[in-house]
Amino acid sequence: MAQLTIQNAFNLALEHHRAGRLREAEKLYRQILAQQPQHVDAMYNLGTLAHQVGRNDVAVDLMRRTIALRPDHAAAHYELANALRDQRRLDEAVAAYRRAIALRPDFPGAYNNLGCTLNEAGQLDEAAAVLHQTIALSPNSAVAPVNLGNVLKDQGALDEAIAAYRQAIAFAPDDAEAHSNLVYTMHFHPALDARAIANELCAWNLRHARPLEQFIVPNSNDRSADRRLRVGYVSPDFRNHAEAFFVMPLLREHDHSRFEIHCYASVGQPDAVTERFKGYADVWHDVAGDSDAQLDGRIREDRIDLLVDLTMHMANSRLLVFARKPTPVQVAWLAYPGGTGLPQIDYRLTDAFMDPPGEGDLLYVEKPMRLPDCWCCYDPLCEPLPIGSPPAGQLGYITFGCLNNFCKINGPVLGLWAQVLKAVPDSRLMLLCAEGGHRRRTQDFLGTRGIAAGRMEFVMPCPRPEYLRLYERIDIALDPFPYNGITTTCDALWMGVPVVTFAGERAASRAGLGLLSAAGFGELVGQGPEQFVKLAMELAKDLGKLQSLRSTLRQRIEKSPLMDAPRFARNVEAAYRRMWRNWCAAPCDGHGQQFLI
Repeated sequence: MAQLTIQNAFNLALEHHRAGRLREAEKLYRQILAQQPQHVDAMYNLGTLAHQVGRNDVAVDLMRRTIALRPDHAAAHYELANALRDQRRLDEAVAAYRRAIALRPDFPGAYNNLGCTLNEAGQLDEAAAVLHQTIALSPNSAVAPVNLGNVLKDQGALDEAIAAYRQAIAFAPDDAEAHSNLVYTMHFHPALDARAIANELCAWNLRHARPLEQFIVPNSNDRSADRRLRVGYVSPDFRNHAEAFFVMPLLREHDHSRFEIHCYASVGQPDAVTERFKGYADVWHDVAGDSDAQLDGRIREDRIDLLVDLTMHMANSRLLVFARKPTPVQVAWLAYPGGTGLPQIDYRLTDAFMDPPGEGDLLYVEKPMRLPDCWCCYDPLCEPLPIGSPPAGQLGYITFGCLNNFCKINGPVLGLWAQVLKAVPDSRLMLLCAEGGHRRRTQDFLGTRGIAAGRMEFVMPCPRPEYLRLYERIDIALDPFPYNGITTTCDALWMGVPVVTFAGERAASRAGLGLLSAAGFGELVGQGPEQFVKLAMELAKDLGKLQSLRSTLRQRIEKSPLMDAPRFARNVEAAYRRMWRNWCAAPCDGHGQQFLI
């Protein structure tokens, strides 16, 4: 530094920063500030670097200092907002984005991130309006249409969401994440069947995964059938996320004498749940900063035998790592009932309830590996909350409820639920959803079917303890379709609330059948919509049965396969061993590569 002028040092720091040499850049920025504490550009760039590496508290401090020196620094307000958003200080982030926009009205990045933050804050109508403004500012960008699609999906406007994703794909056909958002959203649409989803999965594979086949190299793992296997789990959601209620019990109960467990975690914001996960892994890998090629190389170096994808086409997926086939056996599990469309994933874990053997198997590229009891095992991961009596006993009317994400609520669902409400006089319906025009549209829809607005109650999304206590106000939970509840169904049962469902055609619309059957409550599953209405009506009229279920449900499911984690772990491990033996027995060339047959 002694031989460099301040400007030369800044230029060199900037060069390091742009090249990703962050330590060298940080060192120079700090040396500049030591000599010239009011060097605005060095302070601003050091703040952006701190945000890049996740030191958001440092980033906030540096951006506030930058703004104090130059209040009209629109980019500093924008970066301050980004750091505040990552700290989940959403109201402050919104204010900072608005200030950036006031200073620079043509700032598409600020508009875009403001829209995303408003969505996270539950202000969906305003989020959609801001993202429409973003599209107007950057009409050829794919980013804002994707984010607009996410908002529209959360509002239950699935046609509009799918159109937004297709717009994004038209602008950026190589954007695998945008295409994954489309694929995932299609699972919620009541008018799209399994074949339509399979066709889009095929298109995704051809566009994004097929070009990566050139990077596939033979696996030369030791082909001993009964040795200790290295199993890797890949996920961005080893954190406070719905996935934890199903992955945690499996990892907790793995037999580490027979399986060496590796977790490849792309977790942007680790939390206390992340720490719990770490305790159940033999080896923990923080891969949030790894490119797909780097993660592929790391998994190969670790000599993983069997790799499990827990995300599929949900947010922050690493499917393009699986497309490179870093391990002999690859498996999809849990994210949602369905497939990936990726031929390099050999198997998907399922059960005979969701995926009965038959022609449906032909719509998947992965082979089904059906577990004996259920495809998942549930643990609420919290201390037991008290369970009282059914609220109908005091209120004098039945409260039906659905606390699923609102994207699962569609016209056919509401039409069927209207039949239930009409069949049970004075009954009420509770729905979980953020504020916005979708609430009014729901009321209007039900109003046309004779259900007065006063019979509906909307509750805001809330932290898990408060969410679980909402079940104290529900007598009977109604399962949506074509994408049934999964976490919410388990939560309801654990809180003493019976769930009524019916078996559909797709795997996602048979999840309720699988969960209730594993829990021992198959009598709550109808064979179609008419029987669904009948089951809900009959249960609503039998307050004695509701009381009995309320007082015994938790104990019954805790003793069932649905919450028997050791049993589930043995079932999964047996499936892994069968997969491994299949690979060991398959013909291969001299380099360990299997022949395609």
